[in-house]
Amino acid sequence: MSDSDEKIHTDLSIAESEQDLPLEVKEKKLRGQLKTGYTTGTSATAASKSALITLLTGKTVKDVQVTLPKGKIVTIKIAWTKIHEKSITSAVIKDGGDDPDVTHGAEICSTVELTGSKGNVQIIGGTGVGKVTKPGLGLLLGNAAINPTPMKMISGAMHEVLGLYPDLIKNKGLKVIISVPSGAEIAKKTDNPRLGILGGISILGTTGIVLPYSTASFAAAIRQSLDVGIALKADTFILTTGGRSEDFCKSLFGDTYSDHCYVQMGDFAGYSVKQCHDKRVKKVFIAGFIGKLTKIAMGVKQTHVRGSHVDMGFMAKLAERTGASNDVLKLIRAANTARHVSEIIDSQNVKGFYDLICSNAASQLSNYSKNELSIEVIMFDFKGFIIGRFPKN
Repeated sequence: MSDSDEKIHTDLSIAESEQDLPLEVKEKKLRGQLKTGYTTGTSATAASKSALITLLTGKTVKDVQVTLPKGKIVTIKIAWTKIHEKSITSAVIKDGGDDPDVTHGAEICSTVELTGSKGNVQIIGGTGVGKVTKPGLGLLLGNAAINPTPMKMISGAMHEVLGLYPDLIKNKGLKVIISVPSGAEIAKKTDNPRLGILGGISILGTTGIVLPYSTASFAAAIRQSLDVGIALKADTFILTTGGRSEDFCKSLFGDTYSDHCYVQMGDFAGYSVKQCHDKRVKKVFIAGFIGKLTKIAMGVKQTHVRGSHVDMGFMAKLAERTGASNDVLKLIRAANTARHVSEIIDSQNVKGFYDLICSNAASQLSNYSKNELSIEVIMFDFKGFIIGRFPKN
């Protein structure tokens, strides 16, 4: 699970989503055969690697191996390769597995050409890859919406291939253009236009893999994880919104808690807290980033990005309680994303804002445990530093 692909549901919404599952997916779920898929980032990496191999050798390949962020190596099929006068383009058909994903089946293309810039690998967005026009996304304005992890994966794959043919490239560099022919149309079904990513989709993925998404199976996985921990005598659990926040918590707590105390709850914060209460857990830590924790603090039941939006008015009211000036409140109300708000808060040196979000989130989650479960909320920034906590230690 990744922090960028999370989903929170009540028992009711879990039941409703289960009813909405296609019959084929229901049958696969019952047989335990839901299939994983690959992110747009993994697809773009595979297409880029294929194109570069053909550019250097003149031979096309049917598939390539891609190293995922945590070291696993997977084999990705290449749909087609076209040889141009000075460049090569390869394509991968995005496979989302059994996850409901608007990019499933899309062509993810990469065009690679040699440049005169020695050793430099330039990765840019082409047709169907959105451009960043608003702040708060952690990407430079005007640049293609290719997130850091896919960018690192593509660059790593390019250097891997280049290392095999040092005599062929000598003083050359590379230009890599990622494109998605249907990207502009697909983007209309996403929140990209609202977020200021215009003209196409984003190239995403923090783990490289898309987990098959069923709310019922996700909920079952949470219950099973809790049951395993409880069987191993755990009375405290660390519930995180995804892999990054879990990694940050493990760095924070060190050896204090065993691996079985960590549960990735995705967007199921309320459900997870209720399960902890019902299973008589003593304490839970809730850990995540500003976007999800703000939605929890707002009392939003469905925090998946397409199901809800952060209320900038709500964030402005919290900032007002910290004593922020009217000018700062105006900036917050006009902000693009929760991350954009954090940039405003930091630049204006507003104190206590993040702690207040954590306090409100803890209060909302207490409703799922009849106020009988000890809840501590921790907010990380995107580098892993704690910026908010409630209660304060």
